[in-house]
Amino acid sequence: MLPVLDNDHLRTLIAIAETGSFTRAADIVHKTQSAVSMQIRRLEERIGRDLFEKEGRAARLTEDGERLLDYAYRMIRLNDEAVASFRGERLTGRVKLGVPDDYAERYLPQILARFTASNPGIEVLVVCEPTPCLIANLQSMELDMAIITHSDKRNVGEIIREERLLWVTSQRHCTHEARPVPLALGRDTCNWREAAVTRLKRRNVPHRILYTSWNSAAVGAVVLAGLSVSVLPESAVRAGMRVLTEADGFPDLPSVQIALVRNAASRDHVSNALADHIMQSLDNLSIEGKNAMLAAE
Repeated sequence: MLPVLDNDHLRTLIAIAETGSFTRAADIVHKTQSAVSMQIRRLEERIGRDLFEKEGRAARLTEDGERLLDYAYRMIRLNDEAVASFRGERLTGRVKLGVPDDYAERYLPQILARFTASNPGIEVLVVCEPTPCLIANLQSMELDMAIITHSDKRNVGEIIREERLLWVTSQRHCTHEARPVPLALGRDTCNWREAAVTRLKRRNVPHRILYTSWNSAAVGAVVLAGLSVSVLPESAVRAGMRVLTEADGFPDLPSVQIALVRNAASRDHVSNALADHIMQSLDNLSIEGKNAMLAAE
């Protein structure tokens, strides 16, 4: 008979993974550090694998730990969903959600419209800031959750969507033919900017960064006015923009991974309800996008 995994132990696993520390996780789950260590040892005994490895003072998940973390998220969500359904209580409360403005423009209308319709007693406070700022706000406990751009440099959160990153220019202008190519990109810490510049350098394409902004509306306006070329995720491409490809001399870009990162101290029924809704909504967007592509073919 297979061993049964304890939800309490799984919650502790999640807390450690999200804080990177046994000590901080102990505060969140209201246990001593020794009790937290004991819970992880019991989990390791039950699955027969090591879950963490030391990386300085931080606790880093092993590959098996990452696998179990994915199951832990799903098992805890299912547990909470089952309990809430039998209690039949209307959820009330407040959730603080962080999201970059380019994702807010694309995703929030659908997410919030459906969530508010099914959960009228929950107030959602939305904070729009770049991904690095959102992560800092989560660490300082100012947000309950955030939709962010995932990267290897910031290996946090649960990946919930993946899109192509595309070169874009104005349909009415030939800005992409200019040399050097004028670019409108995020700040120098932006992963998309780094990817764009790196690939142009590899191709020896002369370029210059003409506009720098973390505001997607500002970047979009500059592109549509024919003043620059930029990079955007597939879902953010607007009417009036043209996608540039290898045929235009612009190399392929890496995909964009979008993740949901949670404040480990804010895992109540209210925040879980919004987190579940966000993941389901973005899954549906992926399905709608695939269906649209099939219809076009």
